[in-house]
Amino acid sequence: MMLSVQDFETAARAKLDPVYADFIAGGARDEITVRANEAAFGALRLLPRVLSGSTERELEVRLFGDRAGMPILLSPTAFHKLVDPEGELATARAAAAAGAIMIVSMASTVAVGEVADAARAAGGATVPLWFQLYVQPDLEITETLVRRATEAGCSALVVTVDSPVLGANERNRRNGFHDLPAGLRCENLRDLRDGESGHVRQIVMSAELNWEHIDWLRRTTSLPILLKGVLHPEDARLALRHGVDGLLLSNHGGRQLDTVPATLEMLPEITAAVAGRIPVLLDGGVRRGTDVVKALALGAAAVGIGRPVMWALAEGGEKGVRRLLELLREELDDTVALCGASGLDELTPDLVRPAWSGRLFGGAVS
Repeated sequence: MMLSVQDFETAARAKLDPVYADFIAGGARDEITVRANEAAFGALRLLPRVLSGSTERELEVRLFGDRAGMPILLSPTAFHKLVDPEGELATARAAAAAGAIMIVSMASTVAVGEVADAARAAGGATVPLWFQLYVQPDLEITETLVRRATEAGCSALVVTVDSPVLGANERNRRNGFHDLPAGLRCENLRDLRDGESGHVRQIVMSAELNWEHIDWLRRTTSLPILLKGVLHPEDARLALRHGVDGLLLSNHGGRQLDTVPATLEMLPEITAAVAGRIPVLLDGGVRRGTDVVKALALGAAAVGIGRPVMWALAEGGEKGVRRLLELLREELDDTVALCGASGLDELTPDLVRPAWSGRLFGGAVS
């Protein structure tokens, strides 16, 4: 019985090729940031209010004109067909049925148009879908990707900005995992000016990318633009000056630069830097409904989940992802109620406290 994210991970590991399990779980170098993301949530305590008298909780959220049934998004994750034959199609159907926004990865093993069709078949014509983008040095290629996402009906672009080079994942190196197996490709990059019918380009990381590329993208599309990977408060302030519509506070799940802070640790500084002018979303380490409440109480507009989706997809395909989202919604609803709130707008910073590490009666607290 799947009762937690950990249950999904345990079951998925029993099914998966260990190389693919390592790909999902692994991070950069010593994986200090991977562990820090989850530990940061454990270092905070919830301080509930009582006698609030609410029988139902309002969990819907509106983001950039889109309405979602809960403030839990599916952060972009690559290569879903590694763990399930239907790949992103199964994920999209599960997200749509649960009323959750899915951010389609540029490295999806199903083209964004097909993902959108699957989502709308499961959730209706208005189901929200966003697209994650690595700005490519060849701006014509980038423009084609933006056009494909727009034509598919994606309603926001989530631009990853923390990857001037590819992070060093030592698990992948030891396993010799450097590319997709035969028959799988990053389908969003098929037929992009390589002169070979059906050819699929590689995603290019470029250390030359800078704020001028964001300015160019802002001129190129009318879609809302969120930057994913901003951690420094000064970069958050720069994002405002460059017309960005939102931030997804993320450290790439610890997969890029190791030893950067946990995203939850940086949340108060980032929200202070933008001063309510744009929404700040957060991913990294969210594993429980209590984690969601802590992030929202500290100023996040919504949270994203990445690895849990891959574990659930590996464990049970579409049904697995659907069960994961139902479980997290149940946990969120219970936590909101137990905190004495009737809706997300009542989740305020006074409900959160750091874990006490003091000493009691002269002895160590155990």
